[in-house]
Amino acid sequence: MKFSRTLLPLTLIAGLLAQAPAFAAEPAKAAAGKNVATVNGVGIPQGAYDLLADRAKAQGATDGPQLTNEIRGRLIQTELLNQAAKKKGLDRKPDVALQADLARHQIIANAYVADYVQSHPVTEAAAKAEYDRLVVQTGNKEYKSRHILVKEEKEAKDIIERLKMGEKFDKLASLSTDPGTKDKGGDLGWTVPSSFVEPFAKALAGLTPGTYTQTPVQTPFGYHVIQLDEIRDLKLPSFEEAKPQITQRLQGQLVEQHLQELAKAAKIN
Repeated sequence: MKFSRTLLPLTLIAGLLAQAPAFAAEPAKAAAGKNVATVNGVGIPQGAYDLLADRAKAQGATDGPQLTNEIRGRLIQTELLNQAAKKKGLDRKPDVALQADLARHQIIANAYVADYVQSHPVTEAAAKAEYDRLVVQTGNKEYKSRHILVKEEKEAKDIIERLKMGEKFDKLASLSTDPGTKDKGGDLGWTVPSSFVEPFAKALAGLTPGTYTQTPVQTPFGYHVIQLDEIRDLKLPSFEEAKPQITQRLQGQLVEQHLQELAKAAKIN
């Protein structure tokens, strides 16, 4: 998302405030560091402003007086509302206290994940190995195909017989149970076989343009009749282009694996 150089959307500030950890409301005279503002004797630490400013700039906001005023104003508003809520005892309501506790736990959990990712970086070699694996899996061709999905094998066999008798595939596609393609002649667009479940992928790769499967193809979804329309060369992104996405994916896998290790070592009832 890009922001105007002269106006920072209030929705951004509100969102940043919602994401930011709450700071301890201490009297200004007792605050150890510099305050960006003081509200009824309670200091709003400079660190709170810095945190939100860094996040806003990371999302495209331009540093300057406009940003300073917007964030400072929102912090003051939040502190005013916080003090008003405490006067009414809302901070002691069980549901409010629970939400605050959950938010705190989530912030700490996110900090742990960020620390784990930083201390367990995905190496260049690991990213390149994953890229090479994906290249082999994807292949260098993509296929334009269509299919008709039905529940029973007999239905699929009947459709194949009707195709042999000269009926058009796109017309028979209206019999399909796939709501995403039945009204488009069964069109699946341009894809690579590896994007489908194995029986479908194998059958598709075995066709030549203009032909369809002579026997029903069974998958967990039902029985398919598949037709291949065209094949063309597939231009894959370079390693450098794909590296950020691959790295993020591998990082996610590392975190998930570590979470499973934590769960395995824990006593969970």
